[in-house]
Amino acid sequence: MDMDTAKQDEAEFPPVGIRVRLKPGRDTPLLRGSAWVFSGAIDETDGTAPPGAVADVFDQDGNWIGRGLWTPEAGMAVRILTRDPLQAVEEAFLRAQIRRAVDLRRRLVESPAAKNETTAFRLLFSEADGLSGLLADRYADWIVLQVAGRAWEPWLPVIADELKAAAGASHVMLRPDPEAVRREGLPGHLGGDTPPDVLSFRENGFTFETPLAAGQKTGFYLDQRENRRRVAAYARGRSVLSAYCYTGAFEICAAHAGAARILGLDSSEAALAQARRHHELNPSGVPAEYEAADVPTRLRRARDQRENWDLIILDPPRLVASRDGLEKGLRAYKDVNLLAVKLLTPGGILATFSCSGWVGMADFRRMLGWAAHDAGRRVRIIETLGQPGDHPIPVDMPECEYLKGLVCVVD
Repeated sequence: MDMDTAKQDEAEFPPVGIRVRLKPGRDTPLLRGSAWVFSGAIDETDGTAPPGAVADVFDQDGNWIGRGLWTPEAGMAVRILTRDPLQAVEEAFLRAQIRRAVDLRRRLVESPAAKNETTAFRLLFSEADGLSGLLADRYADWIVLQVAGRAWEPWLPVIADELKAAAGASHVMLRPDPEAVRREGLPGHLGGDTPPDVLSFRENGFTFETPLAAGQKTGFYLDQRENRRRVAAYARGRSVLSAYCYTGAFEICAAHAGAARILGLDSSEAALAQARRHHELNPSGVPAEYEAADVPTRLRRARDQRENWDLIILDPPRLVASRDGLEKGLRAYKDVNLLAVKLLTPGGILATFSCSGWVGMADFRRMLGWAAHDAGRRVRIIETLGQPGDHPIPVDMPECEYLKGLVCVVD
């Protein structure tokens, strides 16, 4: 529906939870597709309402813009869920949104040919599925639902019930986003089923394990599933250095693709122990060693000792957390990429990634150009990588495109 057509006069709407009027000119992001109404954009409300109440959002002139869920005293005050003025935000609506999201993933990932190869993937991706602030990942018979705001608290029983029904899963674990616990006072425990200490699942035909209650994100980096296969295609006969390797999924794929030898680096001893366990579960015969290390420091030592590698994988944690931190973060990316470029043999392959949503692909390429110039090496991009289909990107909300990667040959 065209946005101008969708707007209606404020007086035509009975109160639904709470009405929110925006300051002059603060409706522009919403009209462009954003689902976020920040508290600083609000001029006034018609009263008070608890977290999770339905909120109708109007511009300064009283034109209706959208409907979503309200969180008082939060930086993100409203999460828009619909632009249809006739659509009520209620249980039936949320259940339908979940069914559509799960059906898409079933078509993308759970095809008859691939179902036994991959049993872990994303079911809900927040704004991309019209459910801002909700992430849900499937691990075999378990679903991990990560909640990013208090607006969803009253709705969690409905969400969990429909996820199990739509996906055919037996268990749902509710997990608060740590930032939401700090930012909005979201409870540290949201209920749900208690997971086993370790859960086994399949990805690309390999067996992995994760402690759902303690792992990064929802337990594993599911967004790199396709990229692990793509990078492994360059591993045959090559020595491989995997920096920020976490629990070793890139290295498992590289080993089975025919890598000559592998070294994984990470600062977490627990993650490295799990990486070694994954090689036990997926034996390849390829020598694989792991070192607990600060990656930049270890790469500098490798440079000073004139170590060389044929394929280097860089998959660091998020280095840019805000717009203000962009340039500082890009310098951090540049430093580690510069070291990697210097360590590669002529004709070697660099697979470098950023999971920072504030870093666009243009920024990432610019950073790599700096690194190549300072290293005195010619770097050519041969593949551009991103998120898999179960992490879709709305064209009107590019903030959902956070993962980007470049595969390069270094001369």
